[in-house]
Amino acid sequence: MIRVKICGVTTADDARYALDCGADALGINFVPGTPRCLDEAAAAEIVAELPPFGVRVGVFVDETAQRVESIARRVGLDAVQLHGEETPETCGRLIDRGLRVIRGLRVRGAETIEEAARYPDCTILLDAFVKGELGGTGKTFDWSLARELASGREVILSGGLKPGNVAEAVRQVNPYGVDSSSGIEGRVPGRKDPALVREFIGNARLAAAHQD
Repeated sequence: MIRVKICGVTTADDARYALDCGADALGINFVPGTPRCLDEAAAAEIVAELPPFGVRVGVFVDETAQRVESIARRVGLDAVQLHGEETPETCGRLIDRGLRVIRGLRVRGAETIEEAARYPDCTILLDAFVKGELGGTGKTFDWSLARELASGREVILSGGLKPGNVAEAVRQVNPYGVDSSSGIEGRVPGRKDPALVREFIGNARLAAAHQD
């Protein structure tokens, strides 16, 4: 069964609804200056209101391992997604401290896919590269680049996924999981559209079921 991550949640209502619709993981953004960023107190309040299922993932860019671990413990995160220039050593330190690590890579070309080999102990998330942006851009990339990597290890496909294209993405790449943020929002960044969330998860699951 394909895993679904709903990223950039900013309210407890949105987070609970995503879980009720079958989301496996929720992404909480801790990247300053981005529209979905939450501080530790706000994130902790959301996590405290959630039921005891669904993986809570904190999204970070170029923070120290010590700070990432500190926030993860205070907020109650199960995993962390590192989406900047973090090294394999940084990832290893967090894994050694008991955190699951998702290494986010923004795909420029085949060389980005090859870079995934430097992170053998991480789940890899592939996102679109947009100059000057860290993610959540709504842009896709060439999914054929992800297909071979996804055949040999756990890959979460991200970047411009929405209800209208997630089924095709699943058919082409057959990833371990899919991830959406801006593609399931209305006009307000960070506020999820319930109908789009439900449709996204349903379309991903239906496409994966037909892969079997």
